[in-house]
Amino acid sequence: MTTSSSEPDKTSLADQYRDTVFLPRTSFPMRGGLPVQEPKWLEHWRTSGLDERLVAQAEGRPTFTLHDGPPYANGNLHIGHALNKINKDVINRAHRMSGYAVRYVPGWDCHGLPIEWKVEEEYRKAKRDKDSVPVLEFRAECRAYAARWLNVQMEEFRRLGVQGEWHNRYATMDFSSEAAIAEEIGRFLLNGKLYRGLRPVMWSPVEKTALAEAEIEYHDHTSTTILVAFPIVRDPTPAQALADVSVVIWTTTPWTIPGNRALAYGPDITYVVLQVNETEPGALLEPGAKVIVAEALVDSFCKEAHVAAHHVLYTLPGTALEGVVCAHPLRGAGYDFDVPMLAGDFVTTEAGTGLVHQAPAHGEDDFQLCRAHGIEVPEVVQADGTYAPWVPRFAGVHVFKAADVVCEALSEVMEEATAAGRAPAGLVGRGQIVHSYPHSWRSRAPVIYRATPQWFIRMDGENSLRDNALAALDDVTFVPAQARNRLTSMVRTRPDWCISRQRAWGVPIAVFVEKHTGEVLRDAQVMQRVVDAFRTEGADAWYNSPPERFLGPDRDADAYEQVFDIVDVWFESGSTHAFVLGRPGLTFPADLYLEGSDQHRGWFQSSLLESVGTRGIAPFRALVTNGFVLDEHGRKMSKSLGNVIAPQDVNDTMGADVLRLWVMNSDTNDDLRIGKEILKQQGELYRRLRNTLRWLLGGLDGFTQAEAVPYAELPELERWVLHRLTELGGLVARAVETHEWVGVYPALHGFCTTDLSAFYFDIRKDALYCDAPSSPTRRAVRTVLDILHRCLTTWLAPVLVFTAEESWTARFGTENSVHEQAFVDMPLEWMDPELEERWTRIRAVRRVITTEIEGARRSGAIGSSLQANVELTLSQEEAALFAGVNWSELAIVSHVEVVIDPTSASVYVEGDEGGLLHGAPVVHVAEGEKCVRCWKVLPETGSRADRPGLCLRCADVVTGMEAATPEGA
Repeated sequence: MTTSSSEPDKTSLADQYRDTVFLPRTSFPMRGGLPVQEPKWLEHWRTSGLDERLVAQAEGRPTFTLHDGPPYANGNLHIGHALNKINKDVINRAHRMSGYAVRYVPGWDCHGLPIEWKVEEEYRKAKRDKDSVPVLEFRAECRAYAARWLNVQMEEFRRLGVQGEWHNRYATMDFSSEAAIAEEIGRFLLNGKLYRGLRPVMWSPVEKTALAEAEIEYHDHTSTTILVAFPIVRDPTPAQALADVSVVIWTTTPWTIPGNRALAYGPDITYVVLQVNETEPGALLEPGAKVIVAEALVDSFCKEAHVAAHHVLYTLPGTALEGVVCAHPLRGAGYDFDVPMLAGDFVTTEAGTGLVHQAPAHGEDDFQLCRAHGIEVPEVVQADGTYAPWVPRFAGVHVFKAADVVCEALSEVMEEATAAGRAPAGLVGRGQIVHSYPHSWRSRAPVIYRATPQWFIRMDGENSLRDNALAALDDVTFVPAQARNRLTSMVRTRPDWCISRQRAWGVPIAVFVEKHTGEVLRDAQVMQRVVDAFRTEGADAWYNSPPERFLGPDRDADAYEQVFDIVDVWFESGSTHAFVLGRPGLTFPADLYLEGSDQHRGWFQSSLLESVGTRGIAPFRALVTNGFVLDEHGRKMSKSLGNVIAPQDVNDTMGADVLRLWVMNSDTNDDLRIGKEILKQQGELYRRLRNTLRWLLGGLDGFTQAEAVPYAELPELERWVLHRLTELGGLVARAVETHEWVGVYPALHGFCTTDLSAFYFDIRKDALYCDAPSSPTRRAVRTVLDILHRCLTTWLAPVLVFTAEESWTARFGTENSVHEQAFVDMPLEWMDPELEERWTRIRAVRRVITTEIEGARRSGAIGSSLQANVELTLSQEEAALFAGVNWSELAIVSHVEVVIDPTSASVYVEGDEGGLLHGAPVVHVAEGEKCVRCWKVLPETGSRADRPGLCLRCADVVTGMEAATPEGA
């Protein structure tokens, strides 16, 4: 059998010339191995003193201050923590690389109920009575618990690549912090805005303390609903004949009936006096009973009260109820007081009967209305949620178990009234409703409104804190912009700020109250003694010192009550600006606060009120909010659903850089989604970015600045790449200034994959691999690759902190870090919109050509695109427009023959439609031989006897390389 010698000859020639091709070389591997490599980079930065060098580098620069909202030192970090801290870290790093001095002091919230709750859980497991533990011992255990988790979280944040002054972190339980918090309380004390008052607050019967709105979450809850009749006992207009009529209310909180002291009606609502004609089984009203309900709610009332037939005796305007007085439905059972009817603008006809019972101790509207009419606010419910001993019939019953007891009592009254032929009194109907109800987000238990003596900061009055806070927000930038409405509406409607909690772990509201007068002592010297003691001994000094230490020798300690309520943790975190931003190099106000959108009712608001109340200005110039993290299906994460994504697991399996990329590829203005598939997608995006960096590094092997080409000498394609870089540079610069980063890194990824990998790299790899080192085109390509590498590596550095460092050091060594570099300055001459427009058209034509080539490949007419010759038809105008374009280079084919059609005004449709009018490119099999070095198929291949198998370009390159190689090398 005879074999052809041509193929072995080509193979042999290809092997002979293999080393003359400038294939990419780099130490930067295709796979990152992030879970293993990232901790090594953290250790390298620590031992090489990167943080110290960054501090030295910042000298003399303008300052950028992002004040860290303190996470709670309680348990491992969750994905929301990672989102928040990564966001902050990207912004800080980008500002540093933009020329700012950045000092980032991370902090922790260490006091309050969640930590107490955890310590008490250990007590409960050990069957230990918390109340029997000395308060200082209990506080010490809370401090140790918080310190342990603070250190755990610190290491977890560092593992995420977050750069900060970890050695200089702040914590609200530091002695200096506790002193500063006490000093801030003192500022409100001395300016007259701190007062003790009685009003309803959110109260947790389980935790036995008041709660802030930010400590509340809402869950579906099944409540008993009741209709209750209050018989009218006094009517100022006898012509209405209401003496035998009862007012019916509807409530979802039967347990508040013992606390009822009034009824509210709507002045603008039309009511009816309704007489029952017939009833259904289960009805508690008898035929002939007369009741008042809103006209708009008659049908729903009859349905719930099982009234089968009725008729309206007459209608009443709401104003006709002014001055009407009812009896409490439990009159005769210890509730022998009048219940006046009062006009309330909060009464609606959305549900119930259009009449609302008022328990002033258990509702904000109830409290305000009753206090305005001089009605007492009774204390009927104790701290643990049970009725007080002095509450008739219900003493000791827990409010959440009171529905049956209350309904039983009201049923008995109704039976007695019916038997006596009196107007209805007591229970009229009973049902159930599933509705959104407030719960403590720590114990997950439902809460109640309960009026107790608490410490408040006054929102209104002279020098109104509310008005000043709203005015201060006028100068604040919000990202996203619509967040302004959320915060301003919350400030506009919030009641006085309740800052007291009935717990033990925290900073006490260190004030004294004069027993004789009930007045709080407002003495600057007393307050200063407190602050000085806290600064050296911590807040424990309040518990282990005699009151004389603070009151001084001129006051009788027995004449004063020492207050042991602790301050709300939101006040503590809201005052962190006072002991963080005051440090050298940290400006006040801060340039930026960044937290989740829930902090409009939490830290953003408490910081605003605290700072405006003590300093007259907001503590921030800008507020950035991000959404919540949900699973891939938009569900809240929970262990029961098995959909929790822990940042620690992502670090260990994929690497922190992938998690950081997920953050910056997401729309953080809205709720974000994460899951295994989403992370898998992010891993793919990461791989493409990494491959882009690897390609750049490979193409830059051996590059020096002596090889660089001035901008004016660059080919048009290279100048187009630099124009695109200026657009991206502008995108990054705007994000730095505005804090609006959504879309920046997706745009960067799109540039890498579409403009570079699928276009520019694909076109220029021939020149890069096969041109002579001295070739102007190859030098231009490497000049642009150098700029691309510097730009992309620094732009990616705030996000891919480990990968960017690896890319930088693979080229420049480990003597310096990418994180010490500045973003590349973009010369104005690189911006060329006309070039952008021209290349948009050129690329559109190229897409048409490559589509035809792909068709030829699928049909088997050609193998690779280099086996093609293309006949390209252009109009005369297009030929002029595309003058100088090397179509064979752009289409990556061996030859393109341009044919001018003089009969056509345009071959290619401009605008959104795209495509051809006529004259599609025609693909032919290229004539000639394949060059064994560059693989182009050209007639000239092999024409030089001394360079068999090579095209003329490659023959010249190889000859030049041999001439440049010393003999014997």
